[in-house]
Amino acid sequence: MISWIFNNRRGAAPVAFSGYMARGLALFFMVLFIYQLWIFLHICWWIKFNPSSSAFMEDRLDIIQEKIPDAELKHRWVDYTKISNNLKRAVIASEDAKFLDHEGFDWEGIQKAYEKNLKKGKIVAGGSTISQQLAKNLFLSTKRTPWRKGEEAVITVMLENMLTKRRILEIYLNIIEWGNGVFGAEAAARHYYKTSAANLSSGQAAKLAAMIPNPRFYDKHSATRYLNRRIGTIQARMQMAEVPK
Repeated sequence: MISWIFNNRRGAAPVAFSGYMARGLALFFMVLFIYQLWIFLHICWWIKFNPSSSAFMEDRLDIIQEKIPDAELKHRWVDYTKISNNLKRAVIASEDAKFLDHEGFDWEGIQKAYEKNLKKGKIVAGGSTISQQLAKNLFLSTKRTPWRKGEEAVITVMLENMLTKRRILEIYLNIIEWGNGVFGAEAAARHYYKTSAANLSSGQAAKLAAMIPNPRFYDKHSATRYLNRRIGTIQARMQMAEVPK
């Protein structure tokens, strides 16, 4: 296959334009397959072992180090059992109420977000599930490309089929951004409340969940009217949120 693509077999005839096109497509799909395999093997590894970083964390660290070369992210992994159920319920209530029921995509939520954005004439709502957000954070850069959503969907399917809901939520809570250079529930709990992720109260958890859509902004503006309303809404919904056991 490699010899055919690069036409380096002994006695090979010159390649016509159509031949170059065929070889280009073959090379593209080969690279694409290798990349998908690389992602799949990472997810298999994370069934038992914890990711030490993510694509998004690495992007943010690069940006921060442009101003502060020796800067480090605030991040500390903690096991699922050492994260307050308050935070688990708050995040599910805020980000993905159907988390335990869907297979990676909340089609009703996507439709509602589309209609809301169409009505406003701009992006004001997203329909991404926790699984989709995890796929994006783990593997994809912050740059928007035409194929980014497609790749996100493929990774989401892999995550949902290889990992349990509990493991998906555990990884999500440990790697998402919660402020400028602050990643994961433990770092967020210590950064904002000087406590551990295990000891977060209902109100503290609701505020952290409310910050997820724009964490760097709320890191500096922690008492906006909208944020306070959002915290109240999340607290009201937390009792109904089901978390993986």
